[in-house]
Amino acid sequence: MVAEELINHMIPPLKVTDDAHKAIVWMEEFRCNYLPVISEGRLLGFVSEEIILEANDVERKLGQFELIGSECYVSLDSHFYDVLKVAGDHKLQLVGVLDELGQYAGVIAVQDIMISFAQTAAVQMPGGILVLSLNLIDYSLATISRLVEENHAKIISSTMVEDPLDKGRIKLTLKINELDLTRIVATLERFGYRVIARYQEARKDDNE
Repeated sequence: MVAEELINHMIPPLKVTDDAHKAIVWMEEFRCNYLPVISEGRLLGFVSEEIILEANDVERKLGQFELIGSECYVSLDSHFYDVLKVAGDHKLQLVGVLDELGQYAGVIAVQDIMISFAQTAAVQMPGGILVLSLNLIDYSLATISRLVEENHAKIISSTMVEDPLDKGRIKLTLKINELDLTRIVATLERFGYRVIARYQEARKDDNE
């Protein structure tokens, strides 16, 4: 999924000439605490409910507020991973989308990304989840995949995060298209991998 496909066309941008009262009304209507503000087709940033309430002046024009997230945007062809990174870096729930000319094209809500991700095959396919702890220098997804496939299974998704307690280590989360992970865990541990957590989906009763 790319940014262009994730644009929420129900969330409109505000203009610098709009007042704070209009922003508050729209936030209530569209159930969000932030809204983008544009001027001549350019994204200037986002105004928040908190910013407006602190100013305590609903007649003030949005161009007079100190907006946030002026760099919180992506291009139309940005992958949704990049969208999430930008949102996380700026700690905002909305990310602006600019076209190839730098003009405002729309906005993406992080909540919409989560819904779209939940519909992907990696999430919908049944399977089990393993979490491994290993040194970053030892990380090789190809090697781990080979060990998993030796047990007649496949990795259908993987995510990696740095271990906050040890900068040289990572936590690798794998979703595997098998419910019973016993043999896979045994194989990984035999080759020196440390499995720190496992989550196995309950089998559904075919008679239900």
